[in-house]
Amino acid sequence: MPPPVSTPPAAPEPAFSPLYQQIKALMLSSLQRAEWGPGEAIPSEIELAARFKVSQGTVRKAIDELAAENLLVRRQGKGTFVATHAEERVQFRFLRLMPDDGEPTNMARHLIDCKRQRAPVEIARALHLRASDPVIRVRRVLSSKGTPIVLDDIWLPAQLFKGLTAQRLAAHRGPMYGLFEAEFGVRMIRAEEKIRALSADPASAELLAVAPGAPLLSVERLSLTYGDKPVELRRGLYTTGSHYYRNELS
Repeated sequence: MPPPVSTPPAAPEPAFSPLYQQIKALMLSSLQRAEWGPGEAIPSEIELAARFKVSQGTVRKAIDELAAENLLVRRQGKGTFVATHAEERVQFRFLRLMPDDGEPTNMARHLIDCKRQRAPVEIARALHLRASDPVIRVRRVLSSKGTPIVLDDIWLPAQLFKGLTAQRLAAHRGPMYGLFEAEFGVRMIRAEEKIRALSADPASAELLAVAPGAPLLSVERLSLTYGDKPVELRRGLYTTGSHYYRNELS
């Protein structure tokens, strides 16, 4: 009896991407290449439609998605611009700690340390680096009305942030992400967070002016740039006596 004839596996169906998504990808490529820099106006919908040989409606849909992702900003009567962390509406995009008595404001910053070192194994893994690669570690405290609120440990790939020093950080008056964007060409476009509750160890308690063992909110944030490339790992300890963590779900 002849062996049964095996049926060849079905060929995978070609992936389909809507036209506006293809235009969005092309525009993302232009953003990644810095063809349009932070704060700059992009070409009009008509110009982009002519460039990509598609309808204006297709371009508009692509821009709508990029604006919803906070990569572009529409300004009535002025056009569409590349979002920048220097803008007030974007400055608090990744800071979800809100004061009980109102809207977020700029916190006072106290820089503890900024040094270059070899990446610890878990940091290297998170940033897609080799364990021997150098990183820059920044440690600082953020305070509101004289009260310490956040203790940040920030890890950055040294290759992307050449020349970043404590003096440079201390001299910068705007948001840190604005500095990264303007002087190093590194733009954080999205982030992933892990949140857990823990007790303050003696060293953290001293810096945050709380009792050892006091409850803290631990927020580990991995920030990514274009192409989902990780460019910052930030581990923050938050006090929540006068602040709360706010998120919007949809």
